[in-house]
Amino acid sequence: MKEKTIEQKLVKEIKLLKGLCLKLSCPGFAGMPDRLILLPKRKIGFVEVKRQGEKPRPLQVSRHNLLKKLGFKVFVLDDEKQIKEIIEEILGGDAK
Repeated sequence: MKEKTIEQKLVKEIKLLKGLCLKLSCPGFAGMPDRLILLPKRKIGFVEVKRQGEKPRPLQVSRHNLLKKLGFKVFVLDDEKQIKEIIEEILGGDAK
């Protein structure tokens, strides 16, 4: 499945939850995840979207680790079946 298709499905699911799925662009700071997920009750996560079976580049892995060290949740999404699991993980105990 194409990265764009997976990303569109993620955006749709986040909108259904009344959240924001913002496209990240960080000039001068390459390697950041593709999407910033903002859900009700101050729930935040970062998602790197990849084509099915594709892995993040070394710089992306480094950025993911930096964000994790800062206490943020970071996910690599390469299959639409992971979307529900990622949302539940971001929501923590607040999943509906």
